[in-house]
Formats: sequence, structure tokens, C-alpha cells
Amino acid sequence: MKKQFAVIGLGRFGGSVCRALIENGMEVLAIDRDEAKVEQFRDIATHAVIADTTDEKVLKSLGIRNFDHVIVAIGDDIQASILTTLILVELGVPHVTAKALNAYHAKVLNKVGAEKVVHPERDMGVRIAHHLISKNILDYLELSDDYSIVECIAREKLNGKTMVELNIRATYGCSIIAIKRGREIIVSPAAEETIQTDDLLVVIGADADIVRFEMDLIDS
Repeated sequence: MKKQFAVIGLGRFGGSVCRALIENGMEVLAIDRDEAKVEQFRDIATHAVIADTTDEKVLKSLGIRNFDHVIVAIGDDIQASILTTLILVELGVPHVTAKALNAYHAKVLNKVGAEKVVHPERDMGVRIAHHLISKNILDYLELSDDYSIVECIAREKLNGKTMVELNIRATYGCSIIAIKRGREIIVSPAAEETIQTDDLLVVIGADADIVRFEMDLIDS
């Protein structure tokens, strides 16, 4: 089943996270108090609503605790950010990621129970989204609008399989350019190289191809 995300706050950071999640096929509820911002996501998000998330009743009415992950990306109101995060935690949302504006804000967000606190730069939304989508993606580098390099964990499905058996380039269109195994780094692994569970695979390719590879062969 697709993971369900809610993004609260559709500014520069929240909007980029929202778009990246949608582009990767996730179901996304986009929320903001500003009608103009919500309108931008009417046609691309699964649902887009105008709402005051500092009101517990409003969040309950949106069925917020049914979402797998909520991202609090409120950018200009620290009090609203903290209160929203606190309510989400108290309602039992499984995973809450919150954007911090400064160190003090981050400390309070941690105190009220945010699972993860991020300090994003302008274009960090896409990178964060990839971490949220999969527990296997450890790092992500955007090369262009369509191509990326990711570092992901090889799960049990890949254990004992050789590069030639997997035939990843022909099947998925992406390539494993390196394998990290402990302190060892295998660059341009040979066809007979065998992958082991928990190897770190450095994969390059089109974003859509990487997502298919990750979902089919790594996710478990």
C-alpha cells in the first residue's frame, strides 16, 4: 500500500516536500491556513485543505492520526509550529517530522515529541522526501531535475546475488556504481561481485528508475 503523508505549511520547504512526495507516487494531504497556497496544490495533491492546525478538533476532523507521516513545515509562526507538533504527537501520529527555524525552536520541537527535526535549506525538500519515503535510502544527491545518486541499504532480498544475476541496468535503467562494505569501498563492481545484506549500494540513474529498483529489490 502507498504511504500516506500530510504536509502542514506549503511555503518554500513544505511545498517542495509536498511536490517530491507526489512525484514519487505517495498519497499527500496538503494543508495551510493560506487559501492562495492551498490553491496551488488543489490539482496535484491527493487532497488540499485550508485549516488551522493549532486546533485539535480540526486535526481530528481531517483524520490526521490515520496518516503514516506528518511533516510540520510551518515557516513563519514558531508558536503554531510547536503547538501543531504537540497535538500531532498527543493524537498518536506514528511519525512526525518538524521544520525548525533556529536552535531554540529545534530544542522545543524535540521536547514536545517530534520524531525528527530538520533545518532545511531552500532546496532540501526533495532530499528529505526521499528519506521519508523509504527506510532504505540513507543519502540522496540531486544531479539534475531528473537524475540522482542515492545511497541505500541492501536488504535480505539481494543477499548472495551477483551483479550479473541482478542485471539492474538492463531491468531498471540505473546502475550500481559502488558498494560500501564496512570500511571497504568497491568502485565499479565486477559482474561476479556478490551483494551481501546491509551493503551500502551507491546507485545512479533517472529518479523514476531508482524508485522502481528500490521498491522492487530493496524494500521489504
